[in-house]
This record gives sequence, C-alpha cells and structure tokens, in this order.
Amino acid sequence: MNKLIICFFLFAGIAAQAQDANGVFRAAGSPENPKVSITWNRYYNHDGITEICKKIAAAHPDLAKLESIGKSYQGREMWLLTITDFKKGKPEEKPAFYLDGNIHSNEIQGAEMALYTAWYLTETFKDITYIKELLADRVFYIVPTINPDGRDNFMKAPNSPHSPRSGMVPIDNDRDGKVNEDGFDDLDKDGNITQMIRKSATGRFKKDPNDPRRLMRAKNDELGEYEVLGNEGIDSDGDGRVNEDGEGYYDPNRDWGWKWQPNPIQNGAYKYPFSLPENRNVRNFVMAHPNIAGAQSFHNNGGMILRGPGAEEDASTYNAEDSRIYDAIGKKGELLIPGYRYMIVYKDLYSVFGGELDWFYGGRGIYTFTNELFTSYMYFNNKASREDGDDETYEFNNDLLFGDAVVPWKEYDHPQYGKIEVGGVKKNFTRADPGFLLESDAHRNMSFVIYHAYHMPKLSVENISEKNLGNGLTEVTAVIKNERMMPTHASQDLKFKIERPDYISLQGATVVAGMIVENGDLNITREQKVNPAVLEVKSIPGLGAVTVRWIIKPAKNYTVKVDSRKGGVVSKQK
Repeated sequence: MNKLIICFFLFAGIAAQAQDANGVFRAAGSPENPKVSITWNRYYNHDGITEICKKIAAAHPDLAKLESIGKSYQGREMWLLTITDFKKGKPEEKPAFYLDGNIHSNEIQGAEMALYTAWYLTETFKDITYIKELLADRVFYIVPTINPDGRDNFMKAPNSPHSPRSGMVPIDNDRDGKVNEDGFDDLDKDGNITQMIRKSATGRFKKDPNDPRRLMRAKNDELGEYEVLGNEGIDSDGDGRVNEDGEGYYDPNRDWGWKWQPNPIQNGAYKYPFSLPENRNVRNFVMAHPNIAGAQSFHNNGGMILRGPGAEEDASTYNAEDSRIYDAIGKKGELLIPGYRYMIVYKDLYSVFGGELDWFYGGRGIYTFTNELFTSYMYFNNKASREDGDDETYEFNNDLLFGDAVVPWKEYDHPQYGKIEVGGVKKNFTRADPGFLLESDAHRNMSFVIYHAYHMPKLSVENISEKNLGNGLTEVTAVIKNERMMPTHASQDLKFKIERPDYISLQGATVVAGMIVENGDLNITREQKVNPAVLEVKSIPGLGAVTVRWIIKPAKNYTVKVDSRKGGVVSKQK
C-alpha cells in the first residue's frame, strides 16, 4: 500500500513538470515547447499580468525587457514589455510599434491580446524566420493594461458586462457631495450584476418558453408579463435612482490632448486633457520615444478595426496619402480577422473628442488603429450584427458554453421594489471572448498588429555611386530606399513639424557641397549650403526612395548614414 502511495506521488510530481519536448508535436505557427507556458483560455488580474510579464522577461533576456512606465491612481505598476532582438542594434534606433489594451475597465481581453503578442514574438523567435527578421529591425513597446485599477475592480467586485468603464478616481456624479453612495449592489451575492425584473400587468417583456432564462420583448400586438427595473441595485441615498454614483464614472478615452472637449460637450471627459495619471504615463512614454511609427489599442467589442478621425470636425487631418495607407492595412485586417469590419470612427459610429486614437495620430503623427475585440460572428461563424439578448446568443450559451454564462432568475425581496427576480448574463459574457475563442481571437489580432508593424518604414542605403569631377573632387550619389508602405513622416507630422527631418550624412570624408536630387533624369538638385555633410530630408516615402549627392575630396573609406526618428538608423560603407 505504501509503495502504491509513493508511486502515485512520484507520478503526480512528474505530471506537474513542464511537458517533455519528446512528447509533443509542433502545430504550424505555434511554439513547440514554450519556455513560458501560459493558458490562453482565461483572464488575468493585475497580479497575474505581473507574473506573466516577469516570466517572459526572465525567460528571454535577449528579446524582452520589463519596466514600469508609472503607477496608476491606486498605485499599481503599469508594466511595459520592450520586445526586440537586443543583439541587433539599439531599440531606440529601430522603428517602434506601441501596443496597449484595456483602457476601459470592463474591456478586459485587450490585456490578453497584448500579452499574447509579447509571448508569441518571444516564443516563436527561434523557429519562425519571419519573426526573427521582424525583431531584428523593429521594436515593440507593449503595455498590457493602461487601466490596472479598473481591471481589478471589474474582475474582483460585482459588475455587469457593460460597467464600469473607468478607473478608480472618486467622482461625485450626482453632485450631492458624496461619492460611491449608490454603486452596484450584488443582491444575490454571486459576483455578477445582472438585471432586476418584476411581474407587471403592463410589462413589455416575457420569458422565453423554450429557455426561461432568456427575457424577450413581447410582440407589438401583445402584452408581456414583466417590466425591467434595470441592473441590480438599491437607492441608498433616497434620491429615487440606483447605481448613479459608482466609483470613477468617467471615460478615460475622452481624456487625451487632441480635440479635447469638456464634459457638457463630450460626455465622459474629466477635468482637462491628460488629467488622469494613467494617460499621463502613456503620454510621457510616447513623447520620450519618437521612434514610435505605428500604434494599436485594444477595446471591446463588436469586431471593428477603427481608425480616425474621431470627429467630423477633424476630417481634414487625414489626407489622401495617409488614408490610402490606412485603407490598405485596415482592409488586410478584415481578411486576417473574419467577422471584423474596417471602419472610420465618426463616419461609421459616432463623434468622439479627446480619444487616444486621435492623439496618437493627430498629436504625434503615428499611424494608429483601435480594434474592438470579439464579435458575435464568432458564435457560429456567420452574420455579425446581433444583440446580446437575441436567439443565437442564448443558443451559443446553451450549446457551446452549456449554460455557464447565464444566471437563472431567482426571487429577491427588494426594499424599494418589493418582490422581484434577479438574473441574466454574467459579467464575463457577451463583451468578453469566451475562453475557447480567446486564443484564436488573440492570434488573429496579433497577426494584424504584426502586419501593421511590418509596414513601418524599413530603410536601406540601396546604392552608392561615384563620379570623378577632376580637380581633386568626387561626386558621390546615394539612393536611400524605403521598402514598406509607411513614409518616415506622416502628413500630419509634416504639417505640424512634429519630428525633426531625416538626416542623411556622409562621414569619413571632407564634404565640399551637399544636395538633394529632385530629378535624376534632368539633373535637378537642391543644394543645402549649411552643414552640407548632413542633409535634411523632409520624409522618405513609403515604397519609394530619395536620392542625395555630395561633392567630396577623394577618400579611401567613407560611410553614408541615415538617421530617421521613425525609420531607424542604417548605414553603408564605401
């Protein structure tokens, strides 16, 4: 008997260890035996995110560095993973891609999408040539959550799928001098804020006879049995309203310093642009890293690939050239993520002032998208326009989640409403990906991020030619090529001179004159008389090139160097 017990514990100890590499067969496009084993069918609170970030950095010291960009209002670290091949150049001299998620506290899966991106880049580096080449000349700045306080509150406190959206800064929304006196009340203590209903002779709702957990609207020509009273709550302050003063009721995605408007105009705005510490931390980091050329934020839900402008008043910000680049990347996203639609915020949704998306492009000249994660198209891989309470939502819950996502109706004696019933969808359903779909959605959205990052500028000194001019002078002509769609300066960048010009220099020789070749066939040039060794070029176009020329005194060895904020640093020796 003792031997059996010993054998059992020995076997259990072996089973708890990492999977033996000899016992697995690699699936295409996935790491075979990752150093950091993460389960992607669940969500992680701030402690979980911290642990994952530390494990990735520890397991891949040549590919990942971990730091904090600052603390949240409640003092949580806002973790940043820098992902690149640190053996191949300095991160600050490579084009950079910024990625974040979870600005709204209930839009949780953005953090998992961002974490998955960091994990995938590091774990597949050794096996996938594309990733190896990508990290050689790109750097990713990944902040999994920019609202860690709100995230933990959503997960740990009773909430609904749709609330809260904000962080944890106390706000008196009804201006009675108090905060939080009338927040959510979890009447049945199940951790979810669901609906309250009660029987009513004039009610407009009834329970579905095929699934009593589902409340459905009665037909136009018939009466229902129930009226909907709203989300679970109690009128604690006696003003006739429930849930009106939840902690931090503002919208952090109305706090950014581009076309910002106060709350009476833009609902959800806080005190002034960047009045929230979390957004200031992001701003400070981005301002300190001018190499950021592309950016992505993850929200939920609806299956949308969004780009600005957020408001019609800002439509002229995006010129035809930049719109062409956005369209090319956005349309590719529709292919990569079935069920998602490429959309323009103000045209296809509504006007937004003070959004992160617009600040990144309008204020910093960074090509930026926001993806609204998860769509009900993923229920049964058809139609993408459904509401939370429709037939297929409940059918999906019954047939694929086996009823786990809905709380059955139960009676409750409410102090104000009398006998009611409480029930409905749990907070982890309808907006957030169900577990078994989470990794698939993460991988497809990551592929969109990588495609976007791939098309940041990629510069090379394509050709250096010489011509003997006599009298001890040599003409040197260099062609600087950009192999990707994005130019080194977006039109918005050029319009407001956000970043300095690109510098193209000739080093190691005496430079007599320097010029930019505007038309090589007609030999039209524009001379730069001040500091001719370092030519200032406004922008290097996407999928294009610029040609520069110097007159030098002959030299055995010299170097042509390109130094671009968003295009990186490259050089070639002659």
